[in-house]
Amino acid sequence: MMYVTIFLVAFIAFALSMVCGGGAGLLLIPVLGYVLPAAQVPAALSVGTSLSAITKLYLFFRQINWHMVKHFLPAALLGVLIGAWLLSYLAPVYIELCMALFLVCNLPSVFKKPSTVNASQRHYSTHFLTFIGLLAGFISALTGAVGVLFNGVYLRYGLTKEEIVATRAANEIFLHLVKLCLYAWFGLLTHEALYVGLWVAVAAVAATYVMKYVLPKISIRIFSKVGYGAMVLSGLILLNSAVIRIQEAHDPNIHLARVSKGYDATFNWDDLIYTVEFKYGEGFEFERIIPFAQLDDARQAYVHAEDIGADKVVIEKVYSMKKISYEAYFYDSRNQLIKKVKFH
Repeated sequence: MMYVTIFLVAFIAFALSMVCGGGAGLLLIPVLGYVLPAAQVPAALSVGTSLSAITKLYLFFRQINWHMVKHFLPAALLGVLIGAWLLSYLAPVYIELCMALFLVCNLPSVFKKPSTVNASQRHYSTHFLTFIGLLAGFISALTGAVGVLFNGVYLRYGLTKEEIVATRAANEIFLHLVKLCLYAWFGLLTHEALYVGLWVAVAAVAATYVMKYVLPKISIRIFSKVGYGAMVLSGLILLNSAVIRIQEAHDPNIHLARVSKGYDATFNWDDLIYTVEFKYGEGFEFERIIPFAQLDDARQAYVHAEDIGADKVVIEKVYSMKKISYEAYFYDSRNQLIKKVKFH
C-alpha cells in the first residue's frame, strides 16, 4: 500500500512539475523520508527523475536551449562531485532547511505582475550561468532535487514553456546519471532505494506523457505563476519536514521566563543549554554551560572551596558587553539549587 501511495503522489508531483517547470523532487522528499533513511532519499529521487528527464528529452528535444546547457552543465557536474562526497559527512536536513526558507521567500513573486522580457534581458553572462550550474549541481547532490529552486533563472532568461522543460531535462540528465554512480560508490544506492526509485520513475514517465498534451494549452503567464507557487508550496512542505526531523533528532526548545530586574531566555539543543539574560541597567548577557575541566586551576580551586557538599555542580561561562565571568550552581540530590556563586 505504501508503494501505491508513492506512485500516486509521484504521478501528481511530476504532472504538476510539467506545469510549473519543476519541483517534483522537492514535493517528494517528505514522502520518501517516511520509507527511507534521509541519506538514501536523494538516490531514490535520482532514479525516478533520471528516467523522467530521458522521457522529456525524447518528447521535447528540439526545444533545448543549447547555450544554457553548454555553460550550465560542466560546472553542475563539478558541483555534483563535491556535493555527493559531502553527503556522507553532512546532514542533508540542514541543507533542506536553507532551501525551504529560500523557496518560501518567493511568495511575493506569486502576486507580482510578470515583466516582459526584452532582448537585452534574454541572456545572462556565461559566468553567471556557470555559477548557477555549480550551485545547482552541489545542492542537487545533497538533496536529490533542485529543479524548481532555479526556476526563476529559466523564466527570466526568456525561455518558452517547452524550452524550460527541455533545457532543464538536458541539464539534469547527466547530473542524475553521475549522481547515481556516485551514490552507488558511496553505498547510498541500496536495494530499497532502487526499488522505491523505480516506482517513482514509472509514475514520472506516465505523468510526462499525459502532460505533453496539456502543456501547450497553458499560457506563459499561468506557467510562471504556477512555477513560483510551486516554489513556495515546496518550501512550506520542505520546511515542515526539516523542522520535524530536527525536532526528533535534537529536541530543541526555548523557554522564556521573567526574572528579577529582567528576562531570561533558555535554548536547549541536545545536551547543550544556552541562555540569554537581560536585566535593566545591566544589558544583555549570553550564558553557556561548560565542562568543569575547562576552568583553569585557580578557578577550579575556588569552586571546590565554595562547595558545601553538593551532589552536582554546573558551570556557566557568562559573556556580557564589558566582560566575561563565570557562575557556579550547586545542586542537591533532588536537583534543587542550594547555592550560586559568581566569579571572574
